Amino acid sequence: MHGFAGIGWSEALRDLGLADVGLELNTAACRTRVGAGHATIQCDVAQYPTWVFKGRTGGKIDSPPCPGFGKSGKKLGLLDLPLVHQAIEDLSRGKDTRAAINAACRDWRSILTAEPMRWHYDLQPEWICMEQVPSVLPVWEQYAEILGRWGYSAETGVLDAADYGLGQVRKRAVLVASRVAEVALPAPTHGGLGQPPHVAMADVIGWGYTQRPAPTVTGGGTATGGAEPFGNGTRQAMKRHIGTPLWLDRDLPHLRPTVAECARLQGFRPELRFAGGQGQQILQAGNAVVSAAANLAPAAQLEVAA
Repeated sequence: MHGFAGIGWSEALRDLGLADVGLELNTAACRTRVGAGHATIQCDVAQYPTWVFKGRTGGKIDSPPCPGFGKSGKKLGLLDLPLVHQAIEDLSRGKDTRAAINAACRDWRSILTAEPMRWHYDLQPEWICMEQVPSVLPVWEQYAEILGRWGYSAETGVLDAADYGLGQVRKRAVLVASRVAEVALPAPTHGGLGQPPHVAMADVIGWGYTQRPAPTVTGGGTATGGAEPFGNGTRQAMKRHIGTPLWLDRDLPHLRPTVAECARLQGFRPELRFAGGQGQQILQAGNAVVSAAANLAPAAQLEVAA
C-alpha cells in the first residue's frame, strides 16, 4: 500500500516483482501511474479509510510532501516540527488529533508527514519504507522509536542517490522497518574505495564534452601544422567560453533540461511517459523518489525478510 503515490517507488517495486496500490490526489500524477500500469486510487490520503486495506497489506510506503521542509521556500514546515511530533505520538496511541494540530500549523502540508502513523497503527504492515528531505530525519527517528516499541526492527539515515549509481547528488532521509526480520540500510555501491566512480550528470543526459576523446575534425596548431593529436586546445577553448554568450543554449542564461532529460537523471526507463503539461511533467519527475534509491530501500528490507 502506497501513500502519496508518485511513480518512483512503484517503478522500483515492479523491478522487484511486486505491485502496489497507490493513493494520490494529483490528477496528472494519477494519470501517469495508470498509464504506466500501476493500480491507483485518486483521493485525499488523509481522508481515506484505513479499514479498506486491513488484513491485506504486506508493506507500506510513504513519501509525504516535502516543500515545507526543503531548502527553498519559506521553510514553515520546520517551524511546525514540534506539532508534527505531537501528532505522530498521539496517532501511535490511537488518538487522532490531526485536525486540531493542523489548525495550529503554519504550513497546511506539515501534518501530512504524521499521516503514515495513522496507517501503521491501524494496519501493522509487515514492512515499512518512508522517504523525505534530510531535515525530516528527526521525524523518521521518532517513527523508528515508536515502531521499536511495537516490536519492529527499524533503521533510519540519510542516503545519497549518487552513492548508488544515480547521476545526481540527491540526499534523502530514509526509514526502513520490519516486524518479521532484522533490517539494515544498504551500503553505498559507488564512489568509495574499490567501487565505480560517481556517475556524472553530463554523462547521463549527453551534455559532457571535455572528458570525451578529441573531435574527429580538430583545430590545428601543432608543431607540424596538422591536427592536435589530443584535443587539448579544443578543451581549453571550450573552457574559456563556458559562461559567456558563446556557450548559451536557446538564448537562455542556463541550459534547460527537457522532460526526458529530467526523467533520465531520476533513473526512469526511457519509455515512461508523464501526463499533463510540461510543467506538471517536470514536477512529477523531480518530485518522484529516484528509481535507484527506491529500489534499494525496499530491496534492503525485503532481502532480509525473504
